[in-house]
Amino acid sequence: MLLAILLAALFFLPRTGIALLMALITAIGGHEWARICALGATGARVYAAAIVGVFALALTLDDKTAVFVLATLFWIVAAPIWMWRGVKTEHRGALIATGFVVLVPAALAMVVLRPTEALIVLAVAWIADTGAYFAGRRWGRRKLAPAISPGKTWEGAAGGLIGAAAYAMILSLFLAGAQASRMAVFLGAAALLVMVSIVGDLFESAAKRQAGVKDSGALLPGHGGMLDRIDSACAILPVGAALMLFKVIR
Repeated sequence: MLLAILLAALFFLPRTGIALLMALITAIGGHEWARICALGATGARVYAAAIVGVFALALTLDDKTAVFVLATLFWIVAAPIWMWRGVKTEHRGALIATGFVVLVPAALAMVVLRPTEALIVLAVAWIADTGAYFAGRRWGRRKLAPAISPGKTWEGAAGGLIGAAAYAMILSLFLAGAQASRMAVFLGAAALLVMVSIVGDLFESAAKRQAGVKDSGALLPGHGGMLDRIDSACAILPVGAALMLFKVIR
């Protein structure tokens, strides 16, 4: 249902409509992130409003590239190091600030990218998640990050990477033809996006674990909260937008 709504919004709503939809999703995600940070009911509402305000401000920037570059550095460098050292309760202040980095650049990317570009990037996460699910169920033995997310395995990650690689090769043939150099670039970009997708998923799990909660919310019965559905997208979208803006993948 969410996928159908997203696709309809991408291809049929004007940019303003997409921006309003992203503001709504950002507000919900911000409210849930505030819950993870134990801000309380009033604090959660104020925090959600603040995140939407920063998102609105980001929309007015003439050059939004810096936002995506900073988010990319967070997901590639800062988030893995933070998880390696441990996301702890005493990091509450840093987590409160991080919510803006998690939500705003991803929402901004959905507005800046053309519908087909956004779909190309999001498809990497969807295909990787599907490949990881089936490979993990069939061959999963070695835990990827047992202290954060016991269900994830290295075999599942490999399955996701293989699925994304196949997708990248097909995409390269359609967009760039049978050029070995361009296919290598697409494969490298897909590998990077899969890694970032996994980091995004694990980082939200680490944030929830320090808060002692299983789900970010109860908005979607049987699926948890909004953040539980968009954790990978929050990481992959700004990185994909940076790759698109620098014309690495076109």
